Amino acid sequence: MKLTRPVSWFLAAFGVWSWVIWVTFTKNLFADASGLAFDHGKPTAYLWVHLTLAVVSFALGTVIGVIGLRGIRASRRESD
Repeated sequence: MKLTRPVSWFLAAFGVWSWVIWVTFTKNLFADASGLAFDHGKPTAYLWVHLTLAVVSFALGTVIGVIGLRGIRASRRESD
């Protein structure tokens, strides 16, 4: 499958955006003082669900970003 240059850049940007958003969310999750993430120092179901979402998003963001980077590299090779 051939990706266009704009689509490749979009996928690469999505991968970076995904990492920025979810790293920030994970930091905020562990710094939570409202009692949602930890109950007397013990992790809650809220923490586990959102941590699972973050890990899956890290994986998907990485895969999508790599696909975008490979598309960018391929389009550069074709233009040479």
